[in-house]
Amino acid sequence: MLQTRLTDKLGCKYPIVQTAMGWVADPNLVAGSCNAGGFGFLAGATIPPAEMERDILRVKELTSAPFGVNFHMYQPNAAAIVDMVIRHGVRAVSYSRSPGPEMIRKLKDAGVICMPTVGLPKHAIKAVELGADVVTVQGGEGGGHTGAVPTTLLIPQVVDAVGAKVPVVAAGGFKDGRGLVAALAWGADGIAMGTRFLMTAESPVPRATLQRYIDCANPADIIVSRAMDGLPQRMIMNELLGELERAGTLRKLWIALRNGLAFRKHTGASLVGLLRTAIAMGRDDEMTASQAIMSANAPMIIQKAMVEGEPARGVLPSGQVAGVIDDLPSCAELINKIVAEAEQRLTALAQRADTH
Repeated sequence: MLQTRLTDKLGCKYPIVQTAMGWVADPNLVAGSCNAGGFGFLAGATIPPAEMERDILRVKELTSAPFGVNFHMYQPNAAAIVDMVIRHGVRAVSYSRSPGPEMIRKLKDAGVICMPTVGLPKHAIKAVELGADVVTVQGGEGGGHTGAVPTTLLIPQVVDAVGAKVPVVAAGGFKDGRGLVAALAWGADGIAMGTRFLMTAESPVPRATLQRYIDCANPADIIVSRAMDGLPQRMIMNELLGELERAGTLRKLWIALRNGLAFRKHTGASLVGLLRTAIAMGRDDEMTASQAIMSANAPMIIQKAMVEGEPARGVLPSGQVAGVIDDLPSCAELINKIVAEAEQRLTALAQRADTH
């Protein structure tokens, strides 16, 4: 009942994708998602180069199911990640900005599914022109960098624009089987969830940080802020975000450089390399230099909360859906519940149609 073009292309049982959240989508979470019948993406943008291959191999130890790797095309070790993905037979890659045509071509020639995330129909059209095999579309309810168009309006637009050519995956505000059925009704071939998988038993996020997500009981309290890098990001309001909201340009630049220098240890990049990455991102996304530097090192700010368990000193990217979640099921429990509810709703709709 839930077989779609997405499950056919990715080789997963259910059209449910676990997104590659930095510091969160580790081998255990990816394997948990895949073993439950979904499709998980390993967060390659925040893994040190020396550990990237180790984590790919660890996923393969934990699951025989296909999985994916996420990375940014402009990160210093991007070429090495492409080679690893091809060498180890990883099924798919995802990326969110600055796609390099040469890298996409190399991946596609090796049979790797290219699955970028976009936020507007025009970006989806461009992604398909560059070679995307699947397009994930995130509505404004989604966490992290996000747009202003709600999922309910955005998904049908993108389906109309590119759905005849490639499968479309809906993201932003999904947590259950009713949402999956809604996405299918809009013409999507599946759903992608980040925050819902962050709030599972397999999530590596420390309990002190997870408690901030559980305690956030109002979707309206998960705001969109430009304080991090000048771009709209949806996050749970906390102490650091409040500081960034109040900070002036120089203070933000100091925070950016401080965290950027720390991030060098994880990427292997020099300070010059960091600045070049920021400049490349800025040129492609029309950011200012300070915004680009903030964006280039944002993973270190997120790490404080997601790895070190200090939610007051890091930022808390989150979709609004966290405001209506209060449990931490296993990936298997979560996916089984979503599938059961989706099948119940589809059956009920079919019965309703038969009676008319």
